[in-house]
Amino acid sequence: MKTLKTTLLISTMVLIASVSFSCKDGKKNESSNTMNHEMQKESTSDTKEMAISDSQDAKAEAILSDYFNLKDALVNDDNVKAKKLGNTLAQSLKSFDISNFSDSKKSELKDIIEDATEHAEHISESDIKHQREHFKTLSKDVTDMVAITGTDNKLYEQFCPMYDGGTAWLSTKEEVRNPYYGSKMLKCGKVQREIN
Repeated sequence: MKTLKTTLLISTMVLIASVSFSCKDGKKNESSNTMNHEMQKESTSDTKEMAISDSQDAKAEAILSDYFNLKDALVNDDNVKAKKLGNTLAQSLKSFDISNFSDSKKSELKDIIEDATEHAEHISESDIKHQREHFKTLSKDVTDMVAITGTDNKLYEQFCPMYDGGTAWLSTKEEVRNPYYGSKMLKCGKVQREIN
């Protein structure tokens, strides 16, 4: 009888211990599942933010690309192409969404984009001399925009001391090709600074 009581006692203790361990494992799995679910939600949220950020970056890069194409048309003295590219740039600027920036940056970007859009639109309907006048302010606007949005590309801010008391523009190449004088003074200017 004593052996039976001892066996029952040991069996009960083993049963309690195994239930206790399996409950702990169950809680561990439950907490692990909860943690995985939370991490997955965070990851999804991060992915959405990255997608918005990537989309935003793509639109900022599209603006830069349109700007550089316009600059090249002016370098090549191509009034007709510059008109088309001015319109393209105006549309890119209008589609830029500033909602993901801080309030102070939104205000700055809104002003920059409105001004740049106006100059791009003037370029789309002007003779080449007038296009170049508007390109001066447009270049300043795009440079200010890049200071806020950033860029993955290495850019060169170039400067011509001869045009309108001194004027800057952005380029993807270090070699100077002057959009303000085109073929008249193609290499007039210097690299003022590198961006990125």
